[in-house]
Amino acid sequence: MTYCVGLNLNKGLVFMSDTRTNAGVDHFSMTKKMFTWEVPGERVITLLTAGNLATTQSLISLLEERSKATTDRNPSILHEPSMFQVARLVGSHLKEVIADSAPDGQEASSQFVASVILGGQIKGGEPTLFLVYPEGNFVEVTNETPFFQIGEAKYGKPILVRAYDPEMSFEDAVKLLMLSFDSTMKANLSVGMPLDLQTYKTNEFKVANDVRIEADHSYFQTISDGWGAALRTAFQSLPSYKF
Repeated sequence: MTYCVGLNLNKGLVFMSDTRTNAGVDHFSMTKKMFTWEVPGERVITLLTAGNLATTQSLISLLEERSKATTDRNPSILHEPSMFQVARLVGSHLKEVIADSAPDGQEASSQFVASVILGGQIKGGEPTLFLVYPEGNFVEVTNETPFFQIGEAKYGKPILVRAYDPEMSFEDAVKLLMLSFDSTMKANLSVGMPLDLQTYKTNEFKVANDVRIEADHSYFQTISDGWGAALRTAFQSLPSYKF
């Protein structure tokens, strides 16, 4: 399985993904789930992927291939005029890959299912995020829904919902995401280290930070241990139930 988050802030965008994949209860491996395309000064596009590994790898390969040989028949995410058009293209490619995997017809609930968080900025537009579904349709981030999650989302969502603030700094956003991922990994072995982290600052049209967080990362361990201790302290400070 996997866990990926795209977070929309007033300052820009923050992305985080794990790298664990599994092919059974006793076989875990590692693969990258965050992919970025840049045209310095003009656009930055980042994809986070979750779902069937063959499907997501085929999607990324298709996007890479068509970004190098653009034609009217094979449009490229590096030449689409807006992030909305990029989302349409990614959705179309995802639907195409799933259909090609099962020529007799493939439903979104099948073994070839995959979903994508797409984010970035193209000159002339604002930074934004999209959640792209296996059927090829998508939704855009809003003030009411300021972040997207894919994969094992349920364990880390309560922390994001309670603590997210659009005015928060990148540093605080990273701390928040680390807490969300730590809670997820504590609850589900199919999500695991290392983590990939990326930040993008509005109107810079280049990635600000691109970091891999290994299992022995000192700051992550500090956050994980400190959060556990803080939860125990908060729990003990609450009044006990009276029968």
